[in-house]
Formats: sequence, structure tokens, C-alpha cells
Amino acid sequence: MGTETARIVFAGGGTGGHLFPAIAIADRITELVQNKMTVDIAFVGTKRGLEYRMRESLGYPLHLINVRGIARSLTLRNLLVPFILIGALVQSMLLLRKLSPDVVVGTGGYVSWPVLKVAAFRKIVSVLQEQNSFPGITTRRLAQRAERIYLGFERAREHLRTKGKIIVTGNPVRASVMNGSRSEAIKAFGLDPEKKTILVLGGSQGARTVNNAVLASLEKTQLPAEYQLLWQTGKRDYKEVTARSGRKVTGCALFPFADRMDLVYAAADLAIGRAGALTLAELTACGLPSILIPYPHAAGDHQRKNAADLVNRKMAVVIDEKDLDTVDLLGEAVALHRSERFQQMKRTITEWNHGRRPAADVIAEDIVNLICEVRKAGC
Repeated sequence: MGTETARIVFAGGGTGGHLFPAIAIADRITELVQNKMTVDIAFVGTKRGLEYRMRESLGYPLHLINVRGIARSLTLRNLLVPFILIGALVQSMLLLRKLSPDVVVGTGGYVSWPVLKVAAFRKIVSVLQEQNSFPGITTRRLAQRAERIYLGFERAREHLRTKGKIIVTGNPVRASVMNGSRSEAIKAFGLDPEKKTILVLGGSQGARTVNNAVLASLEKTQLPAEYQLLWQTGKRDYKEVTARSGRKVTGCALFPFADRMDLVYAAADLAIGRAGALTLAELTACGLPSILIPYPHAAGDHQRKNAADLVNRKMAVVIDEKDLDTVDLLGEAVALHRSERFQQMKRTITEWNHGRRPAADVIAEDIVNLICEVRKAGC
């Protein structure tokens, strides 16, 4: 590509589920083209999103637009959305004119829609990365204009109409997440290195139902002495869970949110959590079997479909939320960990990881090749 600079804009954020795949792809592109070409990468986000809170550690310039999603419940706020979207389209038009990208990469969330819409209008090549088994509304609406669509799950294909190329890659995971040190993790969370660790994940916003199920389980039974909990409660529930858990369990490390997910996963032997696409990708990449509790109100029931993929591969088990009142959740976790089934799950995940290329590698390589095609230049 000579001395010319390739420019890539990533549009996606709001939550970690949309932001972290974008970071994983951007990081891999940066590594891939090192000493071969110059690449300028920029992110587009909002002040409301996780990307703004992470702006100092993001590693890439962050450009802000004012946009918000539509509330699912009837609310007066939704009356303002059309006007906000018009403003976001104007901001995106000015931003893309300024940045002049070769490719726009959309990873979902409300922030990606106006940017990708303007990219299509300006005939800028766009690609989509869809994390879930049931594609989000942005992916479904803009699929026809995308040059590539990278899917986390094969079954998402049936919901898309596009002339672009669909590639099933799995979901990209940041390399840093997979390189945690167990000894560092044990020290950081004050855990016992001799005990097995059950990780409870509530996601960045927390999952109150999951937290309540774990609390109920602690009230029913004593956690065996050889086990301990590492519990991400989410910021919303942290104080309540801390107060209610009290002295019900020894060796329990609670935290609202972690910036170092590599340490969280490195400390764990088994995970309990929801079935968001990013969570499943990270658990699999880190070799962790899991008990999944799909969020029943997710769009298109995508969490249940996400979880079914891992269950079918014998990497996870599922407990329906409606059954939590009659299930001893921690008891189920301990029983699973002590079983031969758990050992088989670990072996299956290890074989799966060794048998396929990381999604971030596949996507990054394809985007670089796409830039070369756009510029009609050798790379």
C-alpha cells in the first residue's frame, strides 16, 4: 500500500458486548499490519456508553456523537428519538467527511446505526460484526448495504438478507483477556490458592435475578470448604449483595465491575452467568465450562439461542430462569464441578480452541484484504 495511510472507523458501543469485539478487531489489525502499512483507527461512540468511561485506556481516538436507543417500554423520551437521530446523522456525515475512512466497521448498538447509514450514503465500504444468534436491529436493517458480515453464530445467517459476503467467524475476544496469571489473580482478589473458584458473572450492568439466586443458594446450604466464590455483582447490586451475603460464606470475593477481566477468568474454575455473546466467547476462549441462565427477555430470545450453541457442543449447561426458585444454584455448580461431565467439558473446550483460528484474526485479515481491494493496491 506504499506510504499511504489506511483509515478505519469503528462504530459500536454502549455496552461491553458491542465495544470489546471492536477493540479486539482493532488491536489485531494493528498487530497484523505492523511494519507493512500505516493504519489510522478511530472509534465513534457516545458519552452515555462504556466507551466514554474507558476513553483513557481505549488506545484509539474516540469521536462522540449524540444518539440514544429507543426504549422498549412506552415513554415520552421516545418522541425525541427521531430528532436525535437526525442530529446524529448530521454529526456522522461531518465526522466521516473529516476522517475519510476506507472502511467503516459496525459492531452493533445504537451508536453504529447513524454512522453506517452515512457510510452507505457516501458509498464508503462497510462491514458488520454481529455477535448474537439473532441479529440486532442495526445488523438486520443495514445488512443489504454491507460488503461483509462476520457472524458469531451460524444460525444468525437465516435472519439476514444481503448481497455481501457472510463469514461465520465466532466472536472476537481481546488477546489481553486470555493471558491472565492465576497467581496474580488469586492475590488481587484475596482468594485461597488451594480452593476451587466458582465465578458468578452478572455482566457490566449486573443481573439481579442471578445475584438473588446465588444469595438464596447460600441461605439453603453451606458452600463446601474446598470451594470459594468470585462474584461480580454489577454496580447496581453491589451494596445490597454485600449486605445480604454477610457471613453466609467464607472465602467470598465480591466486586461490582472489573477492568481486568483477564484476572477474573484466570482465577476461575467454573462460571455461572447470563448467555450474552461476549460472555460466551470469553468463557470459551479462557477454557471455562459454565452454567448459563439465559435472559428470557432478550430480543429474539437470542441468549437462549446463544446458550444452545454451547450446550450442543457440550461446553455448558443451561438452567432456565423460571426454574431458579426450585434449584440450589451453587449446589448444582459444585455437583457439576465434581463430575466426569465437567472434565469432558474442559477437554471439549480445549480441543475447540486448538482446532480453529481466533475470530479476531480472521476478521482483521479480511478487513485488511478488503482495504487493499478498495485501494486496488498490493499489500
